Formats: sequence, structure tokens, C-alpha cells
Amino acid sequence: MSRKKVAVYAITKNEAHFVDRWMDSMQEADLIVVADTGSTDNTVDKLLARGAQVYRIKVDPWRFDIARNISLNFVPGDVDICICTDIDEVLEPGWREKLEQAWKPTTTQLRYKYTWSFNPDGSRGVTFWYEKIHHRHGFRWTHPVHEVLQYYGTIPHEYAWEGSIQLNHLPDPSKSRGQYLPLLEMSVREDPDDDRNMHYLGREYMFYGYWDKCIETLQKHLNMPSARWDEERCASMRYIARSYKEKGNYNEANRWYYKALAESPNTREPYVEMAKLAYLEKDWPKQLHMVEAALRIKERTDSYINEGFCWDSTVYDLGAIANYEMGRLEQACEHARIAAEMSPNDERLQDNYKIIQAKLEKQAKA
Repeated sequence: MSRKKVAVYAITKNEAHFVDRWMDSMQEADLIVVADTGSTDNTVDKLLARGAQVYRIKVDPWRFDIARNISLNFVPGDVDICICTDIDEVLEPGWREKLEQAWKPTTTQLRYKYTWSFNPDGSRGVTFWYEKIHHRHGFRWTHPVHEVLQYYGTIPHEYAWEGSIQLNHLPDPSKSRGQYLPLLEMSVREDPDDDRNMHYLGREYMFYGYWDKCIETLQKHLNMPSARWDEERCASMRYIARSYKEKGNYNEANRWYYKALAESPNTREPYVEMAKLAYLEKDWPKQLHMVEAALRIKERTDSYINEGFCWDSTVYDLGAIANYEMGRLEQACEHARIAAEMSPNDERLQDNYKIIQAKLEKQAKA
């Protein structure tokens, strides 16, 4: 097997604290290229000291796709495979050999696993397929934010898949996402028929607490002929329901959660969110029903849509509360035990388990 020439490329600004960790994880590449977009700390010096090729650029007005296309242009034309990452991401060791084995003569792009967030105990949270490994030629980045690779090459576009290549996102939690909203609004103006960007914009309005804009935008998303992916449609419905819940309109929130259940009945997310709403309504039978339905779903999807709280102690905590309020102490104790074991540092869950356990023992003695 002939060895491929592999280059990693990235954009950065003021991320000196990530440089060593990132460079350590990229050492299996033949070349590391970085476009610095205006750092005022020692990011550039640290990258140069570690052997990266660094180019200072200016993108004004800012948009991610242009910055990434400039960084890609710095990658030499004789490179076979490009890997685009951010500086706050790391590839797990051994990725180079796996990449060489997975990459076929006809491959133009490769999908691999990406963990966007980790649980408090260090286990993987939101994990899904990613596709920022690609052939050097025939690709460009599009959209001002949440940018994607667009293929324009002349040979057939063919994906390869390698689930054992793992990229991990280890971000700075203090980093602002303030630039995302105006860029998403720009993205929708530029391409109003792109259902993906419409969904992202509605979600961003939700993050900002713009409930009415969220509802309006996500209803537009759901009415788009191209918006057919059931998980994403379900997410739009859940976000609309969340917005109505925050507005205090529980009737509309329930209606949209039921729509979400019907749209994607084999995912946990709508059941758990409905259980959380039932908790606010003190509707314990409905809360328990939704918890039991959620727990019957054992497989977590490999898409970016899945929510970490649907797979941690939350669902068992909701089950413990509902069972307790309904006088089902044995079932409440079992759910409380599991929740406490899953979150050993959560004092409330530990106390709840002890309280229910003590009450159950007292009942048994009586």
C-alpha cells in the first residue's frame, strides 16, 4: 500500500492554551497548516515552535467559510488527504494508520466519529459522524457559520467510513458564541432554501431566549419541502415546545411535544422532554409513562441531534420522583439508586436516594 501524504489544516485566534495539546494529537500528519486570523497572544509563536506552518490572514467582515477556504489554499497541491480541525479538538492516537487503511483509491471524503461534549464523569456525551477529512482537490467551504464542505470535483464523489477514528471536542467553556447569531441570519439571507441553516437559526434564537423568533423560524423550517430528516424535524418541534414552555403556554408545549413524539418515536429526546414538562405540571402518571417509554429505547443515535441529558441520570431522577409521588416506593428507590450511581457527585440525588431508602425501610418495619 502506497503511503498517502496527509495534511492537517485549521484556523485559529488567541488559542495559545490549546496549542500543545492540539499539536501533540496531530503529529501523525506529514504537514500542519494554520491560518491565524488575528491573534494577540502567543498562539503564532507556539505553533511555529512546534513545527506548524502559520500564515497570518485577515477576514473582514468575518465569516468562517472564507477563513477555512483560505487555510485550505495554503495546503500544497501534492497533498493527498486533508484533515480540517479546530484548535480545541484532538485526534486520538493511531488515527493515521486507520485513515490509510480506510482510504481507497476512489475515496473523496471520509466519515469518522466526533464527540462534541463529554459527561461530567468523563464518558462520551453527544457523539456523531463527522466528515471533515477529504481529498485535497474538488472541495470548498460554504456558509458563513456552521460551514460545510461542498464537493465540486469532476470524479465521482465517494465516502469511506471509519468509526474507530475519533476526534474529541475539548473547548474553553468561557468562549463566547456571540458571533454565531448574526452569521446565521446572514446565512439564511444568502440561501433561504437551505433547511439546515433555517433549523440552526431557529435553535440559536432559542439559545438566546428569543422565543417568538424561535417558534416562527422553526415553523418555517418544518414547512420547507427539503426538511425531511425526522430527527431534525423532531428537534425543531422540541425547540418550539421548549419556547412555549418558557412562555408559560404549557398547552402549546404539550401539543408540540406530542408532534415530536410522532415524528421520531424511536428517539429518547421527546419522551424525556415531555417528562420534564409533566414534572412542572405535577402530572406524575404522565411523567412516569414518558420515563418508562424513554427507557425502552436503548440505542443512542449517531447524529448531532441527540441530547446528553436523555442518557445520563436525568431520566432515572424523573422516574424516582414520579414513582415517589405516586406512592410506589420500591420503584422510586430503584430509580433513585441508579440515578445516584450515575451521578455520584450530585448531592441532591444522593440525598434523595437516602430519603427514599429510609422511608421504604420504615414502611417495611411497620
